[in-house]
Amino acid sequence: MNIVLMGPPGAGKGTQAEFIKKQYPIPHISTGDMFRDAVGRGTELGKEAKKYMDAGKLVPDEVTIGIVKERLAESDCKGGFLLDGFPRTIIQAEALDRVLGAAGRKIEAAINIAVPNEILIERMAGRVSCQECKAVYNLNSNPPAHQGICDKCGGQLVQRSDDRGDTVAKRLDVYLEQTNPLLDYYDKQGVLYEVDGDRDSAEVFADIKNLLEKL
Repeated sequence: MNIVLMGPPGAGKGTQAEFIKKQYPIPHISTGDMFRDAVGRGTELGKEAKKYMDAGKLVPDEVTIGIVKERLAESDCKGGFLLDGFPRTIIQAEALDRVLGAAGRKIEAAINIAVPNEILIERMAGRVSCQECKAVYNLNSNPPAHQGICDKCGGQLVQRSDDRGDTVAKRLDVYLEQTNPLLDYYDKQGVLYEVDGDRDSAEVFADIKNLLEKL
């Protein structure tokens, strides 16, 4: 199955992606993973993306779309994939449809994890991550066993600068501005499924699993 996982920052996409990956034999592909893979393999598009990344700039759509096309052509994606962080705009969604259409494939489910803004702000204010292994914790709902120390590798836990104060609200505003048209796009295709993300992660996944089993 070919899935797009959507949801605002703090909605729990990473947690649900892990659940889905364990339940179904499809690769979880994030934008960051694709960029790192292309750069690491030294592909022409990877080299192009690296120029922008090194300069701290957003990678242009045409480069991002090319890297997505390369990644989805890999053998592990033949049975399906879970895209996380792409597409972010209508232009990217249309390009993804063209890439898949050329191979006789399509997006079968765009799953949107919906959470009220006030809950997202509360979650992100308590979110910390490991500097070493990148594991994510929440000081309110999923704290580490020892304050400031990662349970998995013993690394130092820090809060990202963009998870603080007014920055969080701005991130959510930008997300909604970008993504609302995308939700309409997939809704018109009949593949948009909304899941209530303001619950225990196991309950959220139970709903996601139920809808995927019906596809």
